Amino acid sequence: MVVDRRQRARQLHGILALVLVAVSITSLAVGASGTSLWRALWSLAMGAGTTTTEAVILWEIRAPRTLLGACVGAALAVSGAVMQGLFRNPLADPGLLGVSAGAGLGALLAIVVGGALPFGMAGVFGDALLPVMAFVGAWASMMVLYAVATRSGRTSVATMLLAGIALGALTGAISGLLIFHADDLQLRELTFWQLGSLAGSSWAKVLIAGPVVLLATLIATTLARGLNGLALGEASAHHIGINVQRTKNIAILAVSAATGAAVAVSGGIGFVGIVVPHLLRLATGPDHHGLLVNSALLGASLLLMADIISRFVVAPAELPIGIVTAVLGAPFFLWILLRRRSVVDL
Repeated sequence: MVVDRRQRARQLHGILALVLVAVSITSLAVGASGTSLWRALWSLAMGAGTTTTEAVILWEIRAPRTLLGACVGAALAVSGAVMQGLFRNPLADPGLLGVSAGAGLGALLAIVVGGALPFGMAGVFGDALLPVMAFVGAWASMMVLYAVATRSGRTSVATMLLAGIALGALTGAISGLLIFHADDLQLRELTFWQLGSLAGSSWAKVLIAGPVVLLATLIATTLARGLNGLALGEASAHHIGINVQRTKNIAILAVSAATGAAVAVSGGIGFVGIVVPHLLRLATGPDHHGLLVNSALLGASLLLMADIISRFVVAPAELPIGIVTAVLGAPFFLWILLRRRSVVDL
């Protein structure tokens, strides 16, 4: 049975990779401008470079948006799979650690008081100030959580979870104060950022988030054996030769890096980290050897699909992608909750 599930997971690798390629091509081909992907590619092939309108739209708008969407979807899905394995709970989500809240606070600081930040940060980073500040906020939250939950070299997952809830409440209060002092233009920008969107995608954001997400995802895939062992409990995992503390440390750092980078460039996009791993567990079982890779592929595809939907629902305007994922993900989350009531019963 285990062999059959692993073989099914490997087969799913190929299927999901083809789906991701198809969705990526669709993302490049569609848009409010009506620009033809094939005409743009022909212009590039004929040596016109990126000077034609079609080539500019393809290279400067759609290509970075597609790559960024794939990175964000993969990061959120893999983070969800790792968190659920770490907490041994299918309802766990990257936001539990308060990383998203910390990233949100960093972004709020950039939007509301960016010009007053020390060391001339606004001038140094320019348009990249918001993602950089969001990323710094995510890492600062992670360092606080790690310091609170670690004693004598051992990290308590339960303490980190509770500390994450408290830190989320604190950062939410500080964010509320910043929102209170924001002007109308800043409030509009804050609203769209909090709802999540890929509309502001650029090559600068791809270069900021892409390497971090790729590295964190690759590191997360090395945790498969450890997460499988943790499903038996920490004591049992230790007895079968798994370094439990090391697995916890790597998992927490990988999730923080991936989630922080994703939130930094796309804002608040929910439910991907819950829905994707659970769908895959229904298809191929809980073995993390196939689950983590498939989560990255399916997460990237689903987020790109949601982005395509967001472009057409209220065309020529764009619906924030966080709304699309919430509309699709919330009913699924409730379904999981109803099926697994015993997981959350106190």
